[in-house]
Amino acid sequence: MIRLDADDAGFAQAFADLVDARREADADVARDVAAIVARVRGEGDAALRDLTRRFDRFDLDAHGWKLDRADCLAAWEGLEPGLRDALELAAERIAAYHAKQKPEDRDEIDAAGIRLGARWRAVDAAGVYVPGGRAAYPSSVLMNALPARAAGVGRLVMVTPTPDGEVNPLVLAAAHLAGVDEIWRIGGAQAIAALAHGTERIAPVDVITGPGNAWVAEAKRQLYGVVGIDMVAGPSEIVVVADGRNDADWIAADLLSQAEHDPTSQSILFTDDAGFADQVAAAVERALARLATEATARASWDANGAIIVVPDLASAMPLVDRLAPEHLELACDQAEGLFDMVRHAGSVFIGRYTPEAVGDYVAGPNHVLPTGRRARFASGLSVLDFMKRTSFLSLDADGLAAIGPAAVALAQAEGLPAHAESVAIRLRNP
Repeated sequence: MIRLDADDAGFAQAFADLVDARREADADVARDVAAIVARVRGEGDAALRDLTRRFDRFDLDAHGWKLDRADCLAAWEGLEPGLRDALELAAERIAAYHAKQKPEDRDEIDAAGIRLGARWRAVDAAGVYVPGGRAAYPSSVLMNALPARAAGVGRLVMVTPTPDGEVNPLVLAAAHLAGVDEIWRIGGAQAIAALAHGTERIAPVDVITGPGNAWVAEAKRQLYGVVGIDMVAGPSEIVVVADGRNDADWIAADLLSQAEHDPTSQSILFTDDAGFADQVAAAVERALARLATEATARASWDANGAIIVVPDLASAMPLVDRLAPEHLELACDQAEGLFDMVRHAGSVFIGRYTPEAVGDYVAGPNHVLPTGRRARFASGLSVLDFMKRTSFLSLDADGLAAIGPAAVALAQAEGLPAHAESVAIRLRNP
């Protein structure tokens, strides 16, 4: 774990090194993914059959390529009632939040008498990637599928690996709640390639969303343009801005909530209280010893964790913006004032009673968020990721007379005479 103090002489360089630290996949992953994508595009189902047998130790032909709605319903009905209630609450809140994101069409007549506007429509088909096996997350199903449903996507496809044939019933139950149409038992870069290019069995989709490992993220990056994607996600991150009036154990738990995801995850605390910094460091060590995920969380904390002492919390906010974190917690008295200073963050959690983890499950806003400083230019998953906007324009003779001569002049200046003539011929002969 790195310990920094903003008053130290070498702080600027040390913080710059922290900001620039690279925690994502290397060139070998890109090379391997390119080979897998090429195989799936060229061989279709045969490639999926072979790669699934090799990586997941699962025979698609012998045990089935798909899970159907009856499997999902059975998983839902088999859940313990309390867990079923929790999933229902999450689904209701996520659906309600995203329903309000649906944009409105625009159709108007401007001062020149020209009709113009835009119309929003959902994509025809969307694919959702869900990690499989024991590490599967039903929350990811809801966070990806329900915005697609809110957008009005017609065909919703889920791909999830079932290593050694293992199926996570919570994932199937969540798919039942979200109304997923198809579930294919494939994963990895090959699943992304199948959704993008299609195979004999699997029809292609228009947009692919959902979390995955480095190979899944790289496949999405390579296939963007063939298909739309939500984002290229990297290791998870959390930044906590906290004063000394917090319970150190609370803040330690918040930091470890991301550290337990992966050894490459990053957890950073900013505080204006050096004594509290010491308390949190000690609390993290105590909490690690109790965690079932200690090995992963400790590797993450040791390699990528940081505690940074600043003169005051307001001075931390420009530093937070440089990190542009996936998750930002403001656990302090002046949380609202600090929130007004935030320019770059995937999602912000305001106040001492708003742990980031509640946003992962039941709060409503999406937990699929930009990582790796991409919050500088990107947003979290929303209904808009499953929709596209078509602009339109309608002129009559008077409207063309009002703006057409300017179009002719600009086309001629650009050296495009056919452009100019397509307007001018209508102006000469209305």
